[in-house]
Amino acid sequence: MNNKMDKKEIYEHLANIYLDASSKTKKRNKSKEYSPLLRNIFLFTIAVIFTLTLSQLFRLEKPNSLNSSQIALVLQNEATKINFNFDPVKKETFTLALNNLDLAKFKSLEFSVRKTNPQDTISLRVEFVNRFREKSAVYFKDIPNSWKDYTVNFSEFKDISNWHEMASLAFIIEEWNVRQKKGIVYVDNIRLLR
Repeated sequence: MNNKMDKKEIYEHLANIYLDASSKTKKRNKSKEYSPLLRNIFLFTIAVIFTLTLSQLFRLEKPNSLNSSQIALVLQNEATKINFNFDPVKKETFTLALNNLDLAKFKSLEFSVRKTNPQDTISLRVEFVNRFREKSAVYFKDIPNSWKDYTVNFSEFKDISNWHEMASLAFIIEEWNVRQKKGIVYVDNIRLLR
């Protein structure tokens, strides 16, 4: 009987060794299963951080970003294309509806602009209209072919007496203010500053 117990003990001992070794193998296999998953999560996180960093860098290279001490109302932050062809049209306009927006507390308009044809001479007309149909325009001469920021104080729009209910803001290219009959002007980063 003592001999059989030894065999039983040996059997249990071998079973424990096998089961213990089997559970260690499973643990190692599970860690190998998670390794590619963790690696993919890590790579995805790095890719997202890289993309966000890159987008911030390109955003900083756009025309001048706002001064942090100014309060601004951004009307349009994507470049808008004014594609003119003055045959037979006499002017091309990009208009932003202001929907009776109260601009009385704002002091100036800022925007960035550029043309695509370096040989062309272009003047841009910027015009505000209020709800009472008062119109006032300011001209910007010799638009460059690389981005340039412009600032115009509301006081320069002399024919607007009431800034409380504004109807529209327009950027206009007129036939008599260009040398070439065809061209493209881009307007970007349109904002109002207090």
